Amino acid sequence: MPLIRIDVIEGRTEEELKLLADAVHDAVVESFEVPARDRYQTITQHKPYEMYIEDTGLGFERTNNVVVIQVISKTRTAEQKKQLYQKIAGHLQSRCYIDPADVMVSITENTEADWSFGLGEAQFLNGKL
Repeated sequence: MPLIRIDVIEGRTEEELKLLADAVHDAVVESFEVPARDRYQTITQHKPYEMYIEDTGLGFERTNNVVVIQVISKTRTAEQKKQLYQKIAGHLQSRCYIDPADVMVSITENTEADWSFGLGEAQFLNGKL
């Protein structure tokens, strides 16, 4: 049930975006142990001058292949988060040829009361999930 927002610089094909989304989804399923159909992703493409993603002084260079991934999820362990970062970077490198230096991930946590999957209901709170 994590909600995933993926931001990239425009220019990728539909196939490339699908590969990218699939790679991120597989990393989430593997790391957070969620069902495969627990997939909520949006991809936003930007002009190069709309994304300024630097390195926080870590000494690596970003390219126009940069990918920013925002994960909104209920609480996960530090180990699950570390595994997610590694799997996302690994999957994007092996499947999409994106350098791990071009991958930035941020996780925002919330609670079960912060989700409605539709019908105006809080499914985690009313026992449907």
